[in-house]
Amino acid sequence: MIIDLRSDTVTKPSKAMLDAMLSAQVGDDVFREDPTVNTLEERLAKLFGKQKALFFPSGSMANQVAIKLHTNPGEQVICDKYAHIYNYEVGGVAFHSGASCKLLDGHRGMFTAAQVKEAISPSEYYYSQTSLVEVENTTNKGGGACWDFGEIEKIKEVCKTNNLGFHLDGARLWNAMVAKNETTQQYGQAFDTISVCLSKGLGCPVGSVLIGNEDIMKQSLSLRKLFGGNMRQVGYLAAAGLYALDHNIERLAEDHQRAKEIGAVLASLNTIKKVEPIETNIVIFELNDAVDEAEFLNKLKEKQIHIIGMGSHKLRMVTHLDYTAQMHEQLIEILKRF
Repeated sequence: MIIDLRSDTVTKPSKAMLDAMLSAQVGDDVFREDPTVNTLEERLAKLFGKQKALFFPSGSMANQVAIKLHTNPGEQVICDKYAHIYNYEVGGVAFHSGASCKLLDGHRGMFTAAQVKEAISPSEYYYSQTSLVEVENTTNKGGGACWDFGEIEKIKEVCKTNNLGFHLDGARLWNAMVAKNETTQQYGQAFDTISVCLSKGLGCPVGSVLIGNEDIMKQSLSLRKLFGGNMRQVGYLAAAGLYALDHNIERLAEDHQRAKEIGAVLASLNTIKKVEPIETNIVIFELNDAVDEAEFLNKLKEKQIHIIGMGSHKLRMVTHLDYTAQMHEQLIEILKRF
């Protein structure tokens, strides 16, 4: 039995999801004639209390289009030093938007309204002007940590006072909402634009959606085309998203529970220096200095267990839809013998 915990993106569509995809009504989305993707976009816009949503082939493209909607060349985006848009999107902020990132030294990928206020550039013409604040929830490099919504509301007030855009990279927002018992409407009221992923956690093969009101989103379709992201009969993929919204959100609590159980076992091992706090489906742990990381990973591979290294002796496991109860029991027993 192969146990793949490298990411929650390794899932495959279930038979029921595939059936929904195969029975989807489709059309040419470049002509905006695909009824299924139109339904998905309308549903997500309504869920978040926004006027418009647009399907993208990836979360990175959705985020990068959002940044371009909010900024002009030479301007600055405030984000955490661990932010996905800075670390894992190939310098897209600079390449696509001609903008730079003002990096905040937050806690596990999360910062405060006071830090945002302090980071806003002075108004003199020779400074790069701040135009956008970006938040990631849950935080990937922060180990699936969930933001305090009260702090998000405080940051929103700073943005409003200083005429800044406010974007949410919600790649794992569904996990945060399940863990914290929050709603889509709350997030829709707080942020100007929101990207949500359907292939992390929800089990879809492809897809993210960018959500916002008409005024900020009016150039989103042409920018998606500019970025090479327009698609044709995309309803086959959108049908997976509709299925996931109906069936795969509440069950995320199972992933969270299993992640916590893995963390408890890891914390008991003398080979492990530290396990980061676990709120959702990501387990980040640090090996003791005397433990050889490559050897540790190879021992797991020999048992058909696949995880990834994050550098600095830190490793990551991510629970997901295809990580079954049987796999979980086997992993726990193997870890106990490490």
